[in-house]
Amino acid sequence: MKLSCLQENLAKALSIVGRAVAPRTATLPVLTNVLLTTDGGRLRVCATNLELGINCWIGAKVEEEGAITLPARTLTEYVALLPSDRVDLELNARTQTVRVRGGRADTNIKGLDAQEFPIVPTYDASGAILIDAGRLKRMISKTVFAAATDESRPMLTGVLMKFEGDSIKMIASDGFRLSVTTGTTRTNLAEPRQVLVPARALAEVGRILGEQEEPIAISITPSRGQVLFHMANVDVVSQLIDQKFPDVEALIPKKSDTVTVVNSADLLKAAKQAGIFARDASDIVRVKIAPGEEGELGKLTVQARADETGDNLSELDASVIGKELEIGFNVRFMVDVLGVIDAPQVSLSTQTVKSPGMFKGVGDESFVHIIMPINLPKST
Repeated sequence: MKLSCLQENLAKALSIVGRAVAPRTATLPVLTNVLLTTDGGRLRVCATNLELGINCWIGAKVEEEGAITLPARTLTEYVALLPSDRVDLELNARTQTVRVRGGRADTNIKGLDAQEFPIVPTYDASGAILIDAGRLKRMISKTVFAAATDESRPMLTGVLMKFEGDSIKMIASDGFRLSVTTGTTRTNLAEPRQVLVPARALAEVGRILGEQEEPIAISITPSRGQVLFHMANVDVVSQLIDQKFPDVEALIPKKSDTVTVVNSADLLKAAKQAGIFARDASDIVRVKIAPGEEGELGKLTVQARADETGDNLSELDASVIGKELEIGFNVRFMVDVLGVIDAPQVSLSTQTVKSPGMFKGVGDESFVHIIMPINLPKST
C-alpha cells in the first residue's frame, strides 16, 4: 500500500471511526486498531468493537493497493499533530509497518495484518429505506436520551424503529419515561419492518450526520442481525438487539383532566434552576398547576428544596384548562425533554398525581413524551 492524502481529511476520518474502537482491554488486540485499506481510488478507514462498526472513506492518491491495521490511539494522536498538508503512507508488507510522512516528520508505526480484522459490512442498496438526513437527526435526538443505560434490561437500551409504508416511528423508554416520534420516509415499503437498535449506535449516527443534506439510506442485513446507516462517505453498522421491546405505547394517556400550556424556553429555564437544588434531593421537583380566574391566565410553579442547599421556586404564566394539581417529577427528565422540543410553547397534560405527565410541543403532533410521576414528600 502506498498513497497520499490530506492531513485534515485523515484526522477527521480517524475522529469519526474512533468511537467504534474497542478499549485496550479487548480480548482481540486487533480491535484496538483501525483498518486502512485502499478502495477504488479512495482510502477506507474502519473501526469496530464487534457491536458497532464505522467505515469512513476519504479521497487519496493511490499508487499501490493494500491494507493494514494500525493502533488507533497512536495513529490518531500522531496525525493530529502533523501540519495541515499532504500525508504520505507507505506499507512495508514484510514488517507490517507503515511509514507516515507529513511535513518534515517521518515516522514508522507497527501494525497487525489486515486479515485479522473482522469483516464490517458495507452498503447494499437493495431493500434500503431512504429518509431525509435532517428528519432522522431530529428523530434520533428526541428518542435516544430516553433509552435505558442499565444493561439489566437490554431491550430498554435500544430504540425501536418501526417502518410501515412511507412512515417511520421511533420509540424509546427506560421504564420511567417514554419518547415516541413519527415521520415519513422517501421509500414506500410493501411490508412493515421493525428493528431494535442500540441507542448508543443511533447517537453515533446523529453525531456523524452533522449538516449532511443528502438522504440517509437504512438497510437491514439479510440475516436481520445488523442495521446499516449509509451517509455521505460514512457507513455506521450496528448489531441489533435480539429481544422483544415491551408495549410501552400503552402508557400514553388516552385522556387528561388538566392541560397546561406554557412557554417552552421559560419552563426549561425554570427546570434547570430547580435542578441545581433538586440534585441534593433525589432530583425531585414539585410542579404545581393552578387555573386562573375567569379570563385570566393560570400559573405553573416549579419548586425544589434540599435541606442542605436551600430552595428555589419559579412561577410562570400558563394557560390552564382543568383542575388544580400538584405533581412530582424527576427534574432531569424534564430538562431532557424540554431541551428537544422545537415548538415555542409546550403542553403538559395531567390526570392525577399518580398518573404520568404527557409533554408535547404545541402544534407538533409528531412527538410525545411521557414522564412517570414521583411520590412527593410532605411539605414542611
